[in-house]
Amino acid sequence: MTTRVLVVEDDPGVAAGLVRGLVAAGFWVELATNGRAGLESALRGAFDLVVLDLMLPERSGLEILADLDRRRRIPVIVLTARTDLPDRLRSFDLGAIDYVPKPFFLEELVARIRLHLGLRAAAPRRRVRFSGVTVDLDARVARQGEAALPLTRAELDVLAYLVERPGRAIPREQLAEGASSSLEPCDARTIDSHVARIRKKLGEGAAAAIVTVWGIGYRFEPPEGEG
Repeated sequence: MTTRVLVVEDDPGVAAGLVRGLVAAGFWVELATNGRAGLESALRGAFDLVVLDLMLPERSGLEILADLDRRRRIPVIVLTARTDLPDRLRSFDLGAIDYVPKPFFLEELVARIRLHLGLRAAAPRRRVRFSGVTVDLDARVARQGEAALPLTRAELDVLAYLVERPGRAIPREQLAEGASSSLEPCDARTIDSHVARIRKKLGEGAAAAIVTVWGIGYRFEPPEGEG
């Protein structure tokens, strides 16, 4: 399920950056730009966490913390330019789970949100794109546009081994070793056949990225700016 975060921040620049960054990190975000609207949203909405400024118009962040502490338990991270120890201690007394001083690093704030909610950042998918082809190294599939290319397991292993090492001349023996598995053993003598079939299935444009290195083996050489 999507994690829902309420941002209560009155500075337009800070608010815009927060919303943009948190959405890019995968959160569903609602913004309130004053204390009254922030408290109403927090009490009304089903939020997993609130990011709360202290210096707000209409109602202060400390007042919001006090109301939330009495009326509805919800994790709150204070994000503020007020760095004095009394403000920190008061915020924690009123139920804040963290206190992040401004200026701040968005990446650190995202990490703190994930830590407090027990979330783990998803590892980015490893994909290589060239000439209209996408090789998804995690899903173990190659696509041309939206259509999956009909590669055998051994052919996909050879292609994946090459695209993970762009610009390097890979000897046939090394390719064979890297593409071998307990289910489909491979040897240097079959590499040329695999590469020929891969090129045919890639089509003329994408096939040009698989370059023959005479006397050695093959090299993946995607068009400039790709791969």
